[in-house]
Amino acid sequence: MKNLFVVLLAVVTFSCGDGKKENKTDMNADTRVEEKAAPVEVTDSKIAEVTIEGNDQMKFNKTEIRVKAGQTVKLTLKHVGKMDKAVMGHNWALLTKDADMATVGQAAATAADNDYIPADMTDKFIVHTKMLGGGESDTIEFEAPAPGTYIFMCTFPGHYALMQGKFIVE
Repeated sequence: MKNLFVVLLAVVTFSCGDGKKENKTDMNADTRVEEKAAPVEVTDSKIAEVTIEGNDQMKFNKTEIRVKAGQTVKLTLKHVGKMDKAVMGHNWALLTKDADMATVGQAAATAADNDYIPADMTDKFIVHTKMLGGGESDTIEFEAPAPGTYIFMCTFPGHYALMQGKFIVE
């Protein structure tokens, strides 16, 4: 009788899984795919096309962008949120290597009249998009700077704390 109970318990234990372990593995595989960074689209070796999105949760969908030195970068910023520019505006700004992100971000907070680009710090910016509200987009073209790691950020007040990333030039 005791052996029959052990056998029944083993059958019940193994039959209750019903493939759940396999589904969990599939779910984890999907999660890993979503975490991978989207590659930069290259139309030819001289042009890198990059699309980056900002949302109403103060996040960019990319935290790293890689290009080659001297490439023409065609960058499109899309504000995929719904909030107005005055409430949840976003831009994309690429800083020089010597720029301090916190210093630029704090100065930008007082530069509303210049789309949050501080007039006395324009030498700290390589390039930037215009400030966008929900549903808007802007495309800029520029030549990738010298090899190295640069910081990109949103200069709307306080956004740089979350909306930032690395622009890596190889």
